[in-house]
Amino acid sequence: MIPDKIGSYLIEKKIGSGGMGTVYLGKHVETGQLAAVKVLPASLAREEGFVMRFTREVDAMKALKNKYVVQVYENGIDNDETYYYAMEYVEGTTLSKYIRNHGRIAWQDVIAYSVQICQALKAAHDAGIVHRDLKPSNLILTDDNQIKLLDFGVAQVFASSKLTKTGGIIGTAEYMSPEQAKGQRATKKSDIYSLGAVMYAMLTARPPFSGQTSMEVIQKHRFGQFDRPRTYVPEIPHWLDDVVCQCLEKDPDKRYPDAYVLSLRLKEILKKVEVSSSLEDTHATGTFDGTAETIVAESSDPNAIGGTFMRDMLRAEIENANSGSPFARYFDNVWILALLLIALLAGGIFWFTERPLSEEEKYEKGIALFQQGPLYWPRAKDEYLQPLLEENPERWEEKVEPILAEIIVQELKQEFGLTRLSRKRVLAMSDAHRFLKMASEYFQLGDRTRAEAILQNLYNLLANNTDQRELRRAIGEILKEIKTISPDNKSDANSVSLAQEALQQARTLLMESEPEQAQSILRSLIVLYDGDSMSQKYVDEARQLLNAKVINTLESPTP
Repeated sequence: MIPDKIGSYLIEKKIGSGGMGTVYLGKHVETGQLAAVKVLPASLAREEGFVMRFTREVDAMKALKNKYVVQVYENGIDNDETYYYAMEYVEGTTLSKYIRNHGRIAWQDVIAYSVQICQALKAAHDAGIVHRDLKPSNLILTDDNQIKLLDFGVAQVFASSKLTKTGGIIGTAEYMSPEQAKGQRATKKSDIYSLGAVMYAMLTARPPFSGQTSMEVIQKHRFGQFDRPRTYVPEIPHWLDDVVCQCLEKDPDKRYPDAYVLSLRLKEILKKVEVSSSLEDTHATGTFDGTAETIVAESSDPNAIGGTFMRDMLRAEIENANSGSPFARYFDNVWILALLLIALLAGGIFWFTERPLSEEEKYEKGIALFQQGPLYWPRAKDEYLQPLLEENPERWEEKVEPILAEIIVQELKQEFGLTRLSRKRVLAMSDAHRFLKMASEYFQLGDRTRAEAILQNLYNLLANNTDQRELRRAIGEILKEIKTISPDNKSDANSVSLAQEALQQARTLLMESEPEQAQSILRSLIVLYDGDSMSQKYVDEARQLLNAKVINTLESPTP
């Protein structure tokens, strides 16, 4: 039922509703000003300290003034139980609806919208407000292509409630930062992550992660690896692709430090694309107009410095010397020629030091790093050996693949904690690595049986997968090493000791005529240890005791 009036506003219609309340279109009874009136759930009013939090946050929102943030006018309580606040009414469509109806947004427009969102975030962050729930449905696109950001501060009110105090999660799963997914406190860098997810959705018409349940999506934000935007939209500039991916870094310290810096990086992309296009046009036509801009464009290529530009300058100098032109007379000066020689030498040195490495040089550098030990293996793989194999597999496959396989084995052993260099890092590059992570967690918990089962099944699945030969070999190595671990391993020994102790306690209780307690212990032992090869004998004994006539006798009343 739509109310006739809320506070000072006559209600005309319902605009929408969600988990954080219902929104109505209202008109102020005195000024006639239209406003979006948001009514918060009545259940919140009963929470301890809610009124104080709500008042504090709305006051902060009212002080927040930015043309890209929906302005909050006032707040109050109606009929002693309805908490509301009135805000600027903006005609337009939400980004979520726009994407749903039109699909991908042109990358130039994505940059323009994202810069506007950055300005809104900067204003809020400067005021000490973190949005916490940045998503396309909270962004309104007006008819004149201006972005308006909604619901600043409301997430703050919810985030202070009992939901967060009991370990709950605030935010929308598809656009939630990893730290929020873990129930940690959100910061301005959490908003940067969410903006990266929004940019991803604008560019590709899909969020970076999706799943059948919210928990599945949340786990992907924590451990998963998304496909880069250019996977779906190859035409977007690689600079924009890199910016989105940096925003979506799982480690907050690897993201942009704030919204202002991010806006600068976004603006730079347009300039880079423009310069790159001009350079391509110059190279395509083979013309040189002699302007300073062209010289800078030519010299931006390390191979051109000391090469094309200096060659053309010297050629022109010789030609003009022969013709006796003013250009020749200008260069008929020992100091000019000396400076020109120095520039030529410097350009040659710069070109030599910055030139691309040959394949042989890459191989030599990769091998040198590999020989320095496991600490240097990831760099050897990522910077030299893996690119070498991708560029020329026919030539380098025989030499490089065995080394890469050994590096991969070492990395996976580190993940399982089987080496002193274990870094407990997450491998989430593919489905295969996701299962490896799962097996690793079971192994760390001492459930070796489940870990072995996952690894063995994964090993079998990769039997005919030529692209994953090194990974399959690594899994085989880990399986062998796990199977050779002695049963006296500390974690396994502790598990067996607990199972054995529980079984002995159950026997004692049976002897003391306490069958109910004994049954409870035996059933719990079976539930916890069934399938654990290290404790299977205790599980079997527990089942035998449960089925023994002695329990049935003890349970029966004495006639």
